[in-house]
Amino acid sequence: MPPDALALKYRQAIEAELQRVVNFSNSPHLADYHQMLVYHMGWEGEGAGPGATGKRIRPLLLLLTVTAAGGDWRAALPAAAAVELVHNFSLIHDDIQDDSPMRRGRPTVWKLWGIPQAINAGDAMFTLAQLALLDLAGRAEVAVVLQAAKILNGTCALLTQGQYLDMAYERRGDLNIEAYWQMVQGKTAALFSACTQIGAWLACSSPECREAYRNFGADLGLAFQVVDDYLGVWGDTALTGKSSESDILARKKSLPILFGLSQKGRFYQAWTEGQIMPADVPRLTHLLESEGAREFTQEHAARLTHRAMGALGAARPQGEAGDALRHLAEEMLSRTG
Repeated sequence: MPPDALALKYRQAIEAELQRVVNFSNSPHLADYHQMLVYHMGWEGEGAGPGATGKRIRPLLLLLTVTAAGGDWRAALPAAAAVELVHNFSLIHDDIQDDSPMRRGRPTVWKLWGIPQAINAGDAMFTLAQLALLDLAGRAEVAVVLQAAKILNGTCALLTQGQYLDMAYERRGDLNIEAYWQMVQGKTAALFSACTQIGAWLACSSPECREAYRNFGADLGLAFQVVDDYLGVWGDTALTGKSSESDILARKKSLPILFGLSQKGRFYQAWTEGQIMPADVPRLTHLLESEGAREFTQEHAARLTHRAMGALGAARPQGEAGDALRHLAEEMLSRTG
């Protein structure tokens, strides 16, 4: 089966499993509560559909890892749902904390239902993730289920730490690039690593294989974030759906911006002069590029991509799922939008 066809088959199964888990919250007296959840998941409301659901990359990574490592992907569906629900829990809370009114072209949950109920919706996603993970009981050995729970909950702690650093960094003017890596290891890499690590555990692969998959997920997550940071400054708005001015206007502490600040040159001077207006962005973008930030970011994306693919090679993924896993990683890291 071609990689895209296999990914589509898995995505359809993931969607059905997610709907099964989220439907646990559905009852006549909880209609509005349930509506918040299905709206955020992209299933209902204005603009519902594939563009609103997202690509379900994380659960797909988990299922492909399970199969490529020799396991049964169908038995792993509850774990796939769990990692996607954790991801969406973090998105709902991030939107509140970042004061983001839109996600995937639609108003965010807090914008429609208010902050208190949006917090509750995020908490519901987190709790449903835990319930989904427990559905592994009977499909995997108890020790493996406990290990999966340990990995996922440890990852949730890292997610909150990464979000803490992200918000704390907004008020700091003395950040260095090392601080950036500390943040993105929690915010992005941790959940990617959890997906591949849990997938390898559910396939009962060897300790060496599990470690290779863990490293693959972690480096894939770092590379994914660096590519995202690159697109946040030099991406094509028509492809990304996000203005290439937004990261600079929001004074986001992304990798290219931190590199530019570290040079203490004209970009640093312009950045620290005061408020940045839309008309200032083209000049700041040009200064970033002239001082080497674009090349620096591209080099780090390439290095991390090479490291991620090396770790995947060490894991020796097998069969059609192995091909699909390589294809997915390459697609994620070469994206232009």
